[in-house]
Amino acid sequence: MTEETPASGTWAALRERKLVQWALAYIAASFALIEVLDVIAQRFGWPEQIERLLIVALAVGFFVMLVLAWYHGEKGAQKVTGRELLVLAAVLAIGGGVLWHFGRSESTDVAGSPSPAHDASTASVSDKSIAVLPFENLSDDKANAYFADGMQDEILTRLSKIGTLRVISRTSTLQFASHPENLTEIAKKLGVATILEGSVQKSGNKVRINVQLIRAHGDEHLWAETYDRTLDDVFGVQGEVAGAIADKLGATLSGDARKEVAQITTRNPVALDAYLRGVALNRQGFTDTTAIAASKAFQEAVKADPDFAQAWAAIADIDSRLVSLNIDASPERRAAALQALETAERLQPDALDTLAARAAYVRDVEHNDADALKRFADLHVRWPNDIRTVLGLSSSLQGLDRYAEADAVVEQALRLDPLNPRVYKYLAILQTNERHFDAALASLDRARALAPDDEELRQLQGDVYLAQGDLDRAAKVFDKLPATMSDQVHQYVVFARMQRRYPPTIAWLQGLLARTGADAFPVDVIQATLELAELQALNGDRAAAADTYRQALAAIEPQLEREPDNGWLVVDQSAAKAGLGDDKAAMTALDRALAMHPATPMALEVRARLLVRLGHKDEAIARLRSLLGEPYDAGLFWPITPATLRLDPEFDPLRDDPAFQKLLKDPPAAKAVGSAADAH
Repeated sequence: MTEETPASGTWAALRERKLVQWALAYIAASFALIEVLDVIAQRFGWPEQIERLLIVALAVGFFVMLVLAWYHGEKGAQKVTGRELLVLAAVLAIGGGVLWHFGRSESTDVAGSPSPAHDASTASVSDKSIAVLPFENLSDDKANAYFADGMQDEILTRLSKIGTLRVISRTSTLQFASHPENLTEIAKKLGVATILEGSVQKSGNKVRINVQLIRAHGDEHLWAETYDRTLDDVFGVQGEVAGAIADKLGATLSGDARKEVAQITTRNPVALDAYLRGVALNRQGFTDTTAIAASKAFQEAVKADPDFAQAWAAIADIDSRLVSLNIDASPERRAAALQALETAERLQPDALDTLAARAAYVRDVEHNDADALKRFADLHVRWPNDIRTVLGLSSSLQGLDRYAEADAVVEQALRLDPLNPRVYKYLAILQTNERHFDAALASLDRARALAPDDEELRQLQGDVYLAQGDLDRAAKVFDKLPATMSDQVHQYVVFARMQRRYPPTIAWLQGLLARTGADAFPVDVIQATLELAELQALNGDRAAAADTYRQALAAIEPQLEREPDNGWLVVDQSAAKAGLGDDKAAMTALDRALAMHPATPMALEVRARLLVRLGHKDEAIARLRSLLGEPYDAGLFWPITPATLRLDPEFDPLRDDPAFQKLLKDPPAAKAVGSAADAH
């Protein structure tokens, strides 16, 4: 009979109680749980301390599992003694203390750090995070800079489609050099662990693309590659680079993501060249000029390659925004947007760019915020790094009066694009519409610190000052009259009206309209003509005002024939009719406009102003009382405030009414929207 050693006895006990099996099963399940959580955390941008706390909790749980398995591993459950319970409690207490210590240190770090939306350097940095710096243009012909810009943008876009990576949006990286010396500092500002640098040299039919991936901490070069291609064979480079980076950073690529990243969208060099030109124009920001130029470049791309789905989606996206902003809301533009969208859906129905274009069309052209929200939310799950999708989510939430959620989503946008002044601008507009004026000014200060020469940000500051009735600070912003026709003209006119400076403003507007050529957007010309007529009427020159109102109406009516669904043109028609004394026609037109934009605060404000002009004081005051408590969704225009009522001469007919005076002294409280804006 073999004598049993202590070691063999212990092993037998372990086998009898199945501790080894339990331990192996627990370890396997824990690793699987950690892997799943890693994917989810990366996709939704959770802080890394969540994963760390889970690992600590699982470690503590391992010892708890061993204790329980020991006492219950034999056949037939044993009754746990008081001594055994004491041992188990001690294990739990020790493990709980360790967990509390780690959790406390992690939460202290987080609580003591500024919001990542305001200081990316203090955010927890994942190894699977990257910023793509502007690519250097090494071509002898500097006109080829668009090719380098477009190639960088395309690589970044491919990377952004990898949900397990955190990818900083392009706007936050534009301010940096292509090969800076202070990589560690830049990575700290952007809150990333790795940086991709690159250069592009295009000469005739040949293209050389150099890329290198660098770990910012320690300036460690992780990977580099040079691609020598011809224009006929450059199509897959963007996907190759993105796939290699994903492998180097250990980013998991699902089947859909791998397909999106590796997809070759065109094999036509002319189409690719035109597309990259459009991308470079589009990245400059959405203005009247750049939007039209980018749209033309994308049109050239699909002319060269009619099966270029990504270019068709880009056309649909631009056309939808042109319609939404009333830059061109004609049936032709609407039809062009739909035709481009349906072509993209026929060619690549499940591509992320196609899905994004459909969501934008639903929001901007169909004005269906509920459907748009669902589409943007579904898209965000697959494309969490896309800044346009995040802002689309916020815009749709705002359209549904879900302002607190809209604010929180903008915080996500700032995490993806922490140095983008345009996101701060968007946040400031949202805060202004919610009547959080001090918060809006703080956001604009941050934006102007990043883009001190951006004139539009300066104008938005002036808008907030006007909403607050602070004409002294507004005067420092509106100190130079616009020399060309733009939507900024409206802000200057409002400021002049509040100051009651009619004659010099009339002379300026007349000169501006006289200099404006046929290439100006009709909506801007019509708005300026109407405002000139209103100023002439306020200045007591009724005959001149009537002539100008007739000019405005002559411009509005043919435009309405082209754009019958443009509600704001109908509002302009109503204002012109009222100015000419045709009260019945004015109210009929306004009712039609309200049917197109039911119950939006901006449309109701226009009605209240018209009611004042037509002498319906009681109804006008009732509507104004309601509007003073409403958040707005009025785009670039600020909500009506007691300061507006006090300073705007359009409300002079109400000055002696006690109910109106009460609005100035005791305005209704703004509706609670639960905004996160106050945290700023």
